[in-house]
Amino acid sequence: MNIKSKLPNVGTTVFTTMSHMATEYNAVNLGQGFPDFEMSEELAELVSQAMTSGMNQYSPMAGLPILLERLAEKVYNLYNTQVNPLTDITITPGGTYAIYTALTTVLQPGDEVIVFEPAYDSYIPNIEINGAIPVLIPLEFPTYSIPWDLVKSKVTARTKMIMINSPHNPTGSVIRREDIDRLREIVKGTNIFILSDEVYEHLIFDGLQHESILRYPDLLARSFVCFSFGKTYHSTGWKIGYCISSPSLMKEFRKVHQFNCFSVHTPSQAGLAEYLLNKEAYLQLGSFVQKKRDFFRSLMAATPFKPLPSFGSYFQCYSYKELSNENDKEFAIRLTKEYGVTTIPLSAFYKDGKDNKVVRFCFCKKEETLERAVEKLAKIKALR
Repeated sequence: MNIKSKLPNVGTTVFTTMSHMATEYNAVNLGQGFPDFEMSEELAELVSQAMTSGMNQYSPMAGLPILLERLAEKVYNLYNTQVNPLTDITITPGGTYAIYTALTTVLQPGDEVIVFEPAYDSYIPNIEINGAIPVLIPLEFPTYSIPWDLVKSKVTARTKMIMINSPHNPTGSVIRREDIDRLREIVKGTNIFILSDEVYEHLIFDGLQHESILRYPDLLARSFVCFSFGKTYHSTGWKIGYCISSPSLMKEFRKVHQFNCFSVHTPSQAGLAEYLLNKEAYLQLGSFVQKKRDFFRSLMAATPFKPLPSFGSYFQCYSYKELSNENDKEFAIRLTKEYGVTTIPLSAFYKDGKDNKVVRFCFCKKEETLERAVEKLAKIKALR
């Protein structure tokens, strides 16, 4: 039987390809964004207790009320913004699901969505599968900052949404207050929605403030803000996240959600609700992960790679242009096969495969993992 593909240009993701190669060549995998150390034993025990105490049936569609209440408290404590736990928050099976559902909630065929590249790989397929059109704007290299004058020039009568991501995957750049001001200026008086991907909310470094859309009620009124428990608590395999929006937008979001996932793993929600009382578990996360960034950066000084700025997330990008003329995919494959270290080529985050001779490393690993990887990378000489 034949099927007309809704994503005819999409194949296996680079993450799957590179992770498979890492296994095949027994390479140190600094490609895909997940920790190789254990998550909190306390959190795991809380989930186990929820299971053994009988919390194993469907939770309410929007999420366990106690978890929604704790999240609303967290938002108020962090951002001085009041959100209604009953109407403004929905628990989802991962941040990526939240993003897809938000896009599906508002997009109609022919709508335009402004997307900044390099972009997390789900954005463009999620837009296209809804019949909408991604309007791609490159971030300014090498700082990966947003060219707001260009954004303004790209807004048309068909612009339905602007997508932002901070801290940014794959580059580690972060949005500043001046970015918020420019965004507010562009959307004021329009019907443009905002999707803010904030899954790395707490992984922000160097004393910077996370400029969450939740800080700005006027922007939140037109926004879907997406988060990930997996990134916060080193449990990426749990695939649990949530979305916060205004009541009218969340009502429509839940219409899509209820006929797709309906509800999320109940014991995990119960455990997370209890664990959220431990505020230090997320408040100290930025300094914990920054130490890993700094450690990796100090090790990488012994290699020919040149660091690009990283102010958040699990990732730091490095330029290899002084090492090789190869395109970044070829270079990443060579690193895996010949040197035993797996990275992600940054061209994978551009629809047209733009190649700035940059690869992305995940530094949220054990120190011994990072040491083993850099010991191999330090052996690299010019590969021209």
